[in-house]
Amino acid sequence: MMRRREFITLLVGSTLGWPLAAPAQQAGRPVVGFLHSGSPGEFPHLVEAFTKGLEYAGFIEGQNVAIEYRWARGQIGRLPELAADLVRRGVAVIAAVGGTSSPLAAKATTKTIPIVFISGGDPIVEGLATSLNRPTGNMTGMTVFSAVLGAKRLELLRELVPEAAEVAMFVNPTGKTSEQDVVEAAAAKVGQRVRVLTVGDDRGLDAAFATIVEQRIGGLLVKGDPFFNSRRARLVELTTKHRIPTVFPWREYTSNGGLMSYGTSLPESYREMATYVARILKGAKTTDLPVLQPSTFETVINLKAAKTLGFTFPTSIILRADEVIE
Repeated sequence: MMRRREFITLLVGSTLGWPLAAPAQQAGRPVVGFLHSGSPGEFPHLVEAFTKGLEYAGFIEGQNVAIEYRWARGQIGRLPELAADLVRRGVAVIAAVGGTSSPLAAKATTKTIPIVFISGGDPIVEGLATSLNRPTGNMTGMTVFSAVLGAKRLELLRELVPEAAEVAMFVNPTGKTSEQDVVEAAAAKVGQRVRVLTVGDDRGLDAAFATIVEQRIGGLLVKGDPFFNSRRARLVELTTKHRIPTVFPWREYTSNGGLMSYGTSLPESYREMATYVARILKGAKTTDLPVLQPSTFETVINLKAAKTLGFTFPTSIILRADEVIE
């Protein structure tokens, strides 16, 4: 591997269930609410990035700050009740992540507690902000631009499999980002056929792969979405089994054996979110904190995965890759 990142498994046993009732201000320590649509075991390195970001800003969990974790475990419908529980406990700030549904649930629950979000698309379109430079209300955060990067991922997939008359794109019907529109518009400009396959559960996932195989579809794009993120191991397994060249949205897929990914750095986004949370704990207002936008994007390729697929990367992509996993 040309560039390594340490992935440290966290002890998340304390986050697996709801804690016993306790006052929000524990022994004088401010309490941060952490609202996530996924499960604690899916991305432990992202939770670590968040706590390390707080620590860098002077807030150490268990010493001078407490964190109340609420995980929806993929059940989006639970987010409103989880957000309401954090509000009842009087947390000082809510970090809402794991897709647009989490910050929207927090927004619908409180108009006064500061909320820091990570958005996959345009926060204005998604209803999370009225302005990027001057957010109003009680919300601010950052976007990882997953939706708008769909066009770039399509470009990379076409470079990978230029002979493919048709490629597929997986979308989750509960997702609220505009990535599908972005990809379809980019495809129309270059005359590329894209088969959009809606996948909302594990059964649908298997059916979607059966369609790709039966219809001899030449490649696959996976939308940036909590549903797919929580099934990245399964997605990598199926793309490998069926030898489907695939471009994923995050490095985490490629490090798990996926062929290629293009996107922003999720750990960096979680660290930045922690920085904003810390600034709010120190007295900053959300209206003083502009919505952040990423400045760097990662192209990661996996040569071992390519060998398994019987696939050879074009030299142009190898030379442009930010990281090559060998």
